[in-house]
Amino acid sequence: MAGSERRRAWVAAGVALLLAACAQQPVNAPAPAPGSYTAATTYAKLAPRYPFIRIASAAVPASVRAVTDVTYARRDGDTRPHDLKLDLYLPAAGGAALRPAIVFVHGGGWRAGVRANFAPMAIRMAARGYAAATIDYRLASDARYPAAIHDVKAAVRWVRAHAADYGIDPARIAVAGASAGGQIAALTGVTNAEPRFDPDARAGGVSSAVQAIVNIDGLSDFTSAEARKYEDDPAKQPSSAGAWFGGRYAEKAALWRDASPLFHVGPGMPPILFIGSAQRRFSLGRDDVVAKLKALGIATDIVLVPDTPHSFWLFDPWLGPTVEATDAFLRKVIPPRTDPPGSRPAP
Repeated sequence: MAGSERRRAWVAAGVALLLAACAQQPVNAPAPAPGSYTAATTYAKLAPRYPFIRIASAAVPASVRAVTDVTYARRDGDTRPHDLKLDLYLPAAGGAALRPAIVFVHGGGWRAGVRANFAPMAIRMAARGYAAATIDYRLASDARYPAAIHDVKAAVRWVRAHAADYGIDPARIAVAGASAGGQIAALTGVTNAEPRFDPDARAGGVSSAVQAIVNIDGLSDFTSAEARKYEDDPAKQPSSAGAWFGGRYAEKAALWRDASPLFHVGPGMPPILFIGSAQRRFSLGRDDVVAKLKALGIATDIVLVPDTPHSFWLFDPWLGPTVEATDAFLRKVIPPRTDPPGSRPAP
């Protein structure tokens, strides 16, 4: 096939996949804003270099039950209240054993993205026996750092508060995210014991603590010179991180450090799994976190998906190994309970 014919074939295939992706979006999924970060917009950028990829399906199989468009928190906005929603995917078949839960935080540079981006992975995790929630959170245009952390903790609290309604084990809740969502998820988990990150907490109320973290290609340190080369790029006014923080590193160095999961690692942290692409930029700070965790005797692992771009988890064939790694790690660090439900208190 000639080069021009091959390019036309790729374009035609891309259009078909984009239409299929739109048809597969979960019921009540939010409509992406123009230029937003979605599987479809990312596919258009990656397909010329990776023509074998396919947008991972968000079709809900018979083995999975979807509970969609649930409001988990309401925030005050400039002009009206802002409802934050989640979609919950559950095994369709019930069982005596309580299931672990995982809360998914989408990426998008802290200022874009939709919860539907994680629907394919959530559905596959539900098919393996998990309760999987994909969530909204306030983006940089709605509220700057650390509002997103507050929102994810509120989502975890909602899942725990409604555990009995959905057969969830309140003592086995993980948080996972990718790209900016990976950083947010990691910071959510490593600040379990820091009340200032959880303004919704109430004395004696439901906990927002998580028992495991999965960070998929999310930054662990904003402060290193190499990280700042990307995140504080002077050619971008502002950069994605700068928009979230409300200022450049030179202006808000303490805040950039505060948002780096690396600097919150200490005793009592949840186990952390890192799943990474072949792009070094998104691994910065990861090895330092792993070294700290190992010194503290806290379970951790790194799984790399070779020869991949950033955003690999949105596509087959790469979503498969991402799900496998996540499932294997969670089964190790928050294994199935052997004691009867209700015999021990939730965190």
